[in-house]
Formats: sequence, structure tokens, C-alpha cells
Amino acid sequence: MSLIQDVITKVKEKDPAQPEFHQAAEEVLTSLEPTIERHPEFVEAKIYERIVEPDRVLMFRVPWEDDAGEVHVNRGFRVQFNNALGPYKGGLRFHPSVNLGIIKFLGFEQTFKNSLTTLPMGGGKGGSDFNPKGKSDREVMRFCYAFMRELFRHIGPDTDVPAGDIGVGSREIGYLYGMYKKLRNEHTGVLTGKGREYGGSLLRPEATGYGGIYFVQEMLATQGESLQGKTVTVSGFGNVAWGAAQKLSQLGAKVITLSGPDGYIYDPEGVSGEKVEYMLELRFSNNDIVEPYAEKFGVEFFKGKRPWEVKCDIALPCATQNELNESDAQNLIDNETKLVAELSNMGCTPEAIELFSEHNIIFAPGKAVNAGGVSTSGLEMSQNSLRLSWTSEEVDQRLHGIMKSIHKASLEAAEAYGAPGDYLVGANIAGFLKVAKAMLAYGIV
Repeated sequence: MSLIQDVITKVKEKDPAQPEFHQAAEEVLTSLEPTIERHPEFVEAKIYERIVEPDRVLMFRVPWEDDAGEVHVNRGFRVQFNNALGPYKGGLRFHPSVNLGIIKFLGFEQTFKNSLTTLPMGGGKGGSDFNPKGKSDREVMRFCYAFMRELFRHIGPDTDVPAGDIGVGSREIGYLYGMYKKLRNEHTGVLTGKGREYGGSLLRPEATGYGGIYFVQEMLATQGESLQGKTVTVSGFGNVAWGAAQKLSQLGAKVITLSGPDGYIYDPEGVSGEKVEYMLELRFSNNDIVEPYAEKFGVEFFKGKRPWEVKCDIALPCATQNELNESDAQNLIDNETKLVAELSNMGCTPEAIELFSEHNIIFAPGKAVNAGGVSTSGLEMSQNSLRLSWTSEEVDQRLHGIMKSIHKASLEAAEAYGAPGDYLVGANIAGFLKVAKAMLAYGIV
């Protein structure tokens, strides 16, 4: 058995009930095989074995009271995965599906994503199985306060800087930061995604979507093409899909689908202008469905289906993990889709990615494509530290530069390690090397 396979086997044996973490570890480790022969120092220092173990896992109860006076108990998590490159950095996810395996997978992916940004950030992730949907503002506030009463002791601007994720938007960040500030009696850049009025950065809500489209733009440029006139299927309708639709429309592409847990809409005229802005209304409506878009704009709605059956040039998963499977991939292949890029974390299953490779569909993984969000969070940290506020144009310029740099690093690593043009291998190796070299420099810690 090879070293890599041995590490993968041990990961599965140690934590048998964490399939998402197994999937993420296997995807990354398998692509690192070419680094073993070239870096015997990593083997000797057991870097491959160490990099799949988080520095620390925090799990805690979160008791809170609803508006009727009933007490509820949720479970809170923070996985501080790796701080070789800087303070732990990664979002908080409030969703019923949250469990330790999902948070570990996200923290593991975040480590390499943050490495790719070139900013000094380690990898972490956190959240709770609390569902903010259908809750009043007061209930969300009480939950956030209870959550932060435990989390505050484990985070700080030079230790761990959480951000938002699914279920954690500007409202939740405000409540979380308000309690943190009260408990610590200090005003620091410990949370990102803050409101503009109290230390947030311009463009943060759009950043993941914008950054992803900048990356896709670079992918097309290597093929001598542009976004102009391309048809694009997009899943989701939250921040990521909203930012992506906005930027795609600006650059001359046509977004023809959006989706939710209830199904997807098909808009042949394209999601642009007021339709993009309506996505904001949908997101804040608290019902998590996309069908009202079809009703408002008179387009088709396909209940219980996913958008990957629609003919398109480019497919962009923007919702959640494993949202595009082998069957969906075959639909895209049959419809002659040319490019797939994950704006969601681990949006495609391994079987789907294998099919893309077999049929020469250009594919890029989430850790590279969706790094624009955490990049702008890093820029927010910089502004907080400097006590400065940059304009939208300054933030956008820096974001664009970071995404071009990630694209370049991914292609160069793929070329250097014998997999030219393979963004998956290139992004994983480029992200890994920086973390591994830092870990080596620190010794056995």
C-alpha cells in the first residue's frame, strides 16, 4: 500500500462516520501523490499524516430560549484545522445538516484555499445545527449570544477569525460581534463579514461570486475565449449565486437557471438587472424556495429537479457540497458543456469529476474558484488592522489580482508536477506545498 493510501485508510478508520471529511481528504491526498518522490523531507516529517489531523476540535452545547419561553439546545462547533500560515480563518455555518464531519471537511478545504490566496491565513471552520429559517430576529439574537458566550474564549484577531457562511449573514454577524465586543471589551477585527458601519469591507457579500467569475474568466482566456455570449447554469440563489449572476451579466454572459431546495427556474432571457436584485428579496424572505421567481417573471419552474439538465456552455454549482453527481455530469456531457467550476465547497461528487476528466470538460475545484470570499475577508482583516477603509474599486482590484494569482499558481503547479492543465491537481498541490513547508519549518509541533 502506498503512503497516500495508508493515510486515507487511517482517516477512514479513525473517524468512520464522517463521509464528507473522507471525501475531501481522499480528493486532496490522491492528487498529492506526485509530491512524495520530490519531497522526501515531507515523508520523513510525517507531513501527510499530520495535515489531515486538525490542531483542535471544539464542540459545545448552545442553550437558548425562543419567543414562547421554551428552552432549546443546539450543538456548536469550531474546528481549528491548521494555523501554519496565520490565524485560523473560516466561516460559521448555521444549518440543520451541520455535524462534525461536515465542519472538518470544510476546515480541511479552507486550509488549502487560504494558502492559495497568498494572504497570511490558516484554515478553520465552525457552526451549529441551529436553523435560522423561520426564527424571529429576537430568537436568532438569543441564539447568537449563547453561541458566542462559549466561542469568544477560543477566538481573537491573531488566533482565529470566523466569518459568515450558509445561514450566517449580516444579521447573525452583527449579533455575534456585538456579544464578542461586550464580553472582551474590545473592538477588533475578530469577525469578518461585518456591517460597513462597524468595520466591514465593501464588496464582501458579492466577493465569492465575483472572485469565482474572475477565475472562470482566466480559465476561458487560456482557451482563447471570453464570457461574452456564453450561457451559464447556476445553482442556488444566495450570496454566491447572486454575486456570480451580477458579474456574469456585467461581462456579457447569460445566466439561465437558479435553484433552491424546491427545484429550479429556467429563464431563457437571462437573470440580469432587476432579476438579480430580486434574488436579494428571495434570500431574505425566510422561506428558502426559488419558485416565487418563476411566478414573478413568468418563467418555467421545475419542481424537485436540479439545473444540470439544461443545455449550457458553463455550469457553476453555487449552493452546497455534492450538489452535482454522476448523473448530472452525464447530462452536462450530453449537452456539450465546455466548463464546470465549483463556486460551492466540494460541489461535485468524485464520480462527476472523473466523468469530466474522461470527456475533456475543463473542471476547477472550489478551493481555487470560490477563494474570493475568504480573500476579501482577509482584505477586511487588513483594513481593520490598519484602521483604514478601502473603496469598492480598491477592494475589487485586489480581489481580481488575487484570483488571477490563484489561477496562475494552479496551472504552474499542475505543469510542474506532471498534470498540465489539471486545475484539481494544480490547486491541491499549490495549496499544500506552502502549508507543508511552513509546518516543516516549525519542527514537530
